[in-house]
Amino acid sequence: MERGFVGILTSGGDASGMNATIRAVTRSAICHGFKVKGIFRGYEGLINDEMKEMSTEDVSNIIQRGGTILKTARSKEFETSEGRKKAYEVMQKENISALVVIGGDGSLRGARTFAEEYDVTCIGLPGTIDNDLCGTDVTIGYDTALNTIVECVDKIRDTATSHERIFFVEVMGRDAGFLAQNSAIASGAEAAIIPEDQTDSDQLEEFISRGFRKTKNSSIVIVTESPNGKGATYYAERVMREYPQYDVRVTILGHLQRGGSPSANDRILASRLGYTAIQALLEGQRNVMVGIRNDEVVYVPFTEAIKKNKPIDKSLIAVLNELSI
Repeated sequence: MERGFVGILTSGGDASGMNATIRAVTRSAICHGFKVKGIFRGYEGLINDEMKEMSTEDVSNIIQRGGTILKTARSKEFETSEGRKKAYEVMQKENISALVVIGGDGSLRGARTFAEEYDVTCIGLPGTIDNDLCGTDVTIGYDTALNTIVECVDKIRDTATSHERIFFVEVMGRDAGFLAQNSAIASGAEAAIIPEDQTDSDQLEEFISRGFRKTKNSSIVIVTESPNGKGATYYAERVMREYPQYDVRVTILGHLQRGGSPSANDRILASRLGYTAIQALLEGQRNVMVGIRNDEVVYVPFTEAIKKNKPIDKSLIAVLNELSI
């Protein structure tokens, strides 16, 4: 491809490891003769021409920092054809020949639509704590968020045991239960209520009926946040109404899960995927997400990456159920 500028942006919710990704993309690009422009505030900044040329010094000492030095935003304007037209005109003006997009499902959907409309080269990197992108075993930021949740639940366990309470702990994930299920196993929680296990059976009733109070003086249930209102508060209110003998509390971890210094695993993943994004450009790849499967870096077409309902390993549900007795 033409050795013009490579544009980098971070979009959607921030995830620890985004800075490590920016660093890897920038330095790999410069190593191979590209110039780099960092685009501020995601697609919104692309539309408004908010960018600067990046040097290796600009990405020094950021691998350990959470958040994103390029800032991030969700752009309603980019969802319109007029907004994307403005973005394309800015790319031409700034001589950006390829765009590296670091973000989650919505960000990559935007990249796919943009690439189809204007025949621009886009490379996606999976940056989301939810781990809900298909075609990759893990996403940048997921491991850090998972460790943050486990650390918080360990602290909650101390007070839950002291007061003989049931704690419902709400974590992020929306339509994906990876954070809830795996943090429940790692923290020794008694149950996880996740979207992927929403069958005709009542997950709360199953949890209560397992007789958890026979051997334990405290219980922790991890619940995935829910767009339909069935989060931790919903289940806690049900227990208070249906099982008033139990002392119940709710903790919503919220944006606590997004921040913090990235774990070693996230730094390494970000570095590998960022490096490979430039390799993809050198190979003439277009409109793919760089992911990882079985510890091998792979190229995943956008159409596959943004498919809904990345499957969770259902055997994890059995693992948690048996080990929580």
